Amino acid sequence: MGSDGAAGRRTRTLRAELALKTLSADLDPRERLRRTLEQALVFAGATLAAVYVPAADGDRLCLTESAGVPRVLYGLRDVYPLSAGGPAADAHRSGRPVWLTAEDLARRPAAQRLPVRDFSLAALPLREGGCLVAVGDALEGFDAEERECLRLLAEAVTGPAPAEDHAKELSGSFFSLAVDSGRVEVDDEMLRLFGIEPDEFDDRVETLLSRTVPDDLPSLMSVVEADHMSIGDRELEFRILQPSGEPKWLRLRGRLLPAGRGHPARLVGTVADASKLRPAVSDVTRIQRLAAALATAGTVRDVGRAVVSALRKPLRADRVALAELEGDRLVVTVLDPPEPEAWPELWRTEWRSEWPDAPVRAMPTLAAALGEGRAAVWPAGSELEPALADVGPGGVAVLPLTAGGSTAGACLIGWDEPHDFAPDERALLTAVAGLAGQALVRAHAFDAEHELIGMLQRALLPRRLPRLPGAVAVARYLPTTAGLELGGDWYDVIPLTDNHVAFVIGDVQGHNAGAATLMGQMRTALRAYAVEGHPPDVVVSHANRLLVDMESDLFATCCYVDVDMEEGSAWCVRAGHLAPVLRYPDGRTEIPESDGGPPLGVVERADFPMSPLRLQPGTVIALTTDGLVESAAVDIEVGLARLADELSAADPGHLGLVADALLAGANRSDDVALLLVRYDGMATRPRRESWTVWRVPEAVRHARRFTRRTLRAWGVTEDVDMVLLVVSELVTNALVHTGGPVRLHLTLFNHRLRIAVLDNSPRTPVKPTSIGWEATGGRGILLVEAVSAAWGTVPVSGGKQVWADVFLEQGPSAPPP
Repeated sequence: MGSDGAAGRRTRTLRAELALKTLSADLDPRERLRRTLEQALVFAGATLAAVYVPAADGDRLCLTESAGVPRVLYGLRDVYPLSAGGPAADAHRSGRPVWLTAEDLARRPAAQRLPVRDFSLAALPLREGGCLVAVGDALEGFDAEERECLRLLAEAVTGPAPAEDHAKELSGSFFSLAVDSGRVEVDDEMLRLFGIEPDEFDDRVETLLSRTVPDDLPSLMSVVEADHMSIGDRELEFRILQPSGEPKWLRLRGRLLPAGRGHPARLVGTVADASKLRPAVSDVTRIQRLAAALATAGTVRDVGRAVVSALRKPLRADRVALAELEGDRLVVTVLDPPEPEAWPELWRTEWRSEWPDAPVRAMPTLAAALGEGRAAVWPAGSELEPALADVGPGGVAVLPLTAGGSTAGACLIGWDEPHDFAPDERALLTAVAGLAGQALVRAHAFDAEHELIGMLQRALLPRRLPRLPGAVAVARYLPTTAGLELGGDWYDVIPLTDNHVAFVIGDVQGHNAGAATLMGQMRTALRAYAVEGHPPDVVVSHANRLLVDMESDLFATCCYVDVDMEEGSAWCVRAGHLAPVLRYPDGRTEIPESDGGPPLGVVERADFPMSPLRLQPGTVIALTTDGLVESAAVDIEVGLARLADELSAADPGHLGLVADALLAGANRSDDVALLLVRYDGMATRPRRESWTVWRVPEAVRHARRFTRRTLRAWGVTEDVDMVLLVVSELVTNALVHTGGPVRLHLTLFNHRLRIAVLDNSPRTPVKPTSIGWEATGGRGILLVEAVSAAWGTVPVSGGKQVWADVFLEQGPSAPPP
């Protein structure tokens, strides 16, 4: 098999040699070059081949011919400065081939912005100067036979076309301008673009410039006037006025050729129709539409969406962000695109995606621009702080949104590819900034009332959700927009012992200060009962009894789900609340049938049955309040079914985006709370063993023997004596100072061993402040504190649990067979 493959590769080289010999010497040099490059696609397995030759000034390598897929996919440019380095320049200067694998290319910063990243590249020097560049799809690079073919082809590249003829190969119409006289040679296609008949053209560049929109004339003159030019490439987009009066976008690409013997300096290039890249709408029309949209924008987010719609597509921007300025912080209102991965870390949304914020002091360049109050632009390569530079590697624009002499916010615009800021773009940015600033002030006053509501209610809700073992949770809360009303919706995530987590969502009757106050009390009560270690039904029963005893006129509903992260099982308890919606990994959704009890605070002695839930890794649990699924026009069953359908179609990989999408059509006449949990399962499960300590004279020795036997089974051989000391002291303390049953629990997770002793006394052990030399006791807790990493006590169902953590030098190993 191996010899056959080698023979096949040798055959490729022979065929390449034969193909090159068949090329007729009478062919046009450019045609011969093109056919030579095509051999690289056939025999060397390349997807793209290109030839670069030195420019007349000797400082650059210019593309003269290419074959294969479009160069833009792999980031190959038309010109490479020799001073900047790179594979092409290195091969040209050193005279040796450069072979790069996909891994080598991935280390280059520019690789992150390419449409295609998994490719390899080769650059081989040419005999007459320049280099042959080949791109292949093989991640490991070109093999030995393919390299031999490329060397053969590089030797065959002779007489490449001069760099100054390259402009003729560009798409579009061709022109050649004599810089000293202003005489220009054009083809019929270019005259058609300008709307000039061939017999009416007088070969003067002024005739073409007369058709240019006056605002674009200065930038166009800077390209065609000799005093403003240096040797090199030129690219510019400008507008001409058509006979109908409508502007038309054209794109000029050219290269300035230096003066030589007997001929002046010339600008040669092409002009192409760029209307497809620009909307067929004038800037005046665009500003009018923006003004109409801002007039009806009621909230800050509405203002942000209108600005994004007015700027991103016309400017071909990759990112647009709008933020309010509150003191020294920017409160980000709109990020477009909304995916967190598209933005620097400082600008990514927090768990409250409505109100992420970023300090202005972290970006001094941005702070200076806001202080000046004028639009500022930075082209590609500008030295900026990372949080600002990463918004647009190809260029960044900042628009301070001012109104009434003060700055209300800022709009950031970023481009990935190098972007030239044309005069019309700067005028558009300035106009948009003025309109948006005034609209932002109006919308902020409207939002201030509702933000007051949200601030009061968010103070009663968890600011951040905890990190969970084997699960990810996100939460959203939207206050009602129907007047200045306080609601009672709440949610909570409560980590419990033994890798259990309780997820709670609830709703208090009414919209007033009393409802908000009762909401805070119920959330605190449920958390306290859950942390004590009660089962879910007991937790909800205790909360119900507490609310009845408070003699409030209000009642509350809640749904309490206790999830065992190790086993993937859960128990659900409902008190007059909606059932959870489950989305399974295959996209199927289900609203599990479960028995529910009455709302809290209605019946003193009520039953709250527990319903089991089985979770697979990847299952999403959705808990919500009725504001999301019920309204005057939508029944609650229809709303739940719609929620299940939207959850089924969502991507659970980004729960934050899923939550935002579910809230997009929320009924704002009522409060809305939403809690999403994706159960992933624990990659590593802790090991657990338990032992009931009998009150016999040998109890402590039995506990030590059980501990030693368990550690041996777990493969723990280090720090055993220290663990036995902690077990002895905790068990002895429970036997001496409490009555009733005592139970010992051992839990091992990675290098951490938790020793927990449960008894039925609620009294917490007290560490003595001082012990005399004659004292016969009281040193147990001091010893535990000295040898353990941490210790503590928690109440558990009328008793307590005293625990201590010991970090082992050696982790667990597999037990002997």
